[in-house]
Amino acid sequence: MEIIRFADLRPQPWRNGGGVTRELASHPLAASAQDGAWDWRVSIADVAEAGDFSSFPGMERVLTVIDGELLLLTVDGGEHPLEKYRPFRFSGEAAASGALPTGDIRDLNVIARTGAFKGYTSIVELSKKRAHPVFEGQLGILLQGQATVSPGTEPDDAGPEAGPGDAEPLGRYDAVVGSDARTPEILGRGFLAVVSIDAVSPDAGSSNAGSRGSASTGPVVG
Repeated sequence: MEIIRFADLRPQPWRNGGGVTRELASHPLAASAQDGAWDWRVSIADVAEAGDFSSFPGMERVLTVIDGELLLLTVDGGEHPLEKYRPFRFSGEAAASGALPTGDIRDLNVIARTGAFKGYTSIVELSKKRAHPVFEGQLGILLQGQATVSPGTEPDDAGPEAGPGDAEPLGRYDAVVGSDARTPEILGRGFLAVVSIDAVSPDAGSSNAGSRGSASTGPVVG
């Protein structure tokens, strides 16, 4: 079971100095330090100033406000008020900029190469009674509340299931890497972002969310 601890991620300043980005995962691993050279990337950004987004030709973005009230996003001249926990998909090569009418925000960014991978973000409410599984090709990111994660059992494992002593606490924005061999299960109260990366081309390579790299310099905004 792999947990990406948010506190361990190295923040990288944006080129315009308006905030910082922390990379949770990217693929391929060797390209993570090269801006836009990866096929997909999942990151969390602190937005402290209004400004333009970097262009990512051939990419598609899904942006979700995860802290703060509102990001006013303009894409190709059209305004889109993005409220908390409402994912928004748009082209990475579109002319885009963001304004902060209610103050600083933090957002979750999923960027994937069009035609090779497709990224999805969903927000789910956690339960203390029913565990939420995180499957292979997914990241489960704790956005708010208190939760623990336990390793599931192997499909053919006849041994005892994971007990309370196997559970590990999650901090805010910690990410659990999914697996189908022994699917991690998250219990608690609060909200979880589930990011899925699906390969859409036979030659696209693995969509394993465990292909993690060091944090790279983020886009100008987001």
